[in-house]
Amino acid sequence: MSMREETFDAQAEVERIRTRRAEARRKLYRKSRLDKYRAELVAMKRAGASCADLAEWLRVNHRLKIHRSSIDRYLKKLPELNEAQRVAVELEATLSG
Repeated sequence: MSMREETFDAQAEVERIRTRRAEARRKLYRKSRLDKYRAELVAMKRAGASCADLAEWLRVNHRLKIHRSSIDRYLKKLPELNEAQRVAVELEATLSG
């Protein structure tokens, strides 16, 4: 029994458990149906299209029925739109302040 206690490394076991739990927490990325149209959606959103406009465009031009809220969630996750919005907010704050 004393031999097992000597070979047991508690710190290593804790690290192994934490690594395994971190891997289990990782989000799995599933490819979106909107990925094919990402560039067009971003360009139209920057041009002032609403998410309802984008949903209509997808339905009419690509036979893809998707709700506007799904498009909104997809666009909010894109770094190119988040960067543009952040710059616009900073510019507005600079001009008003």
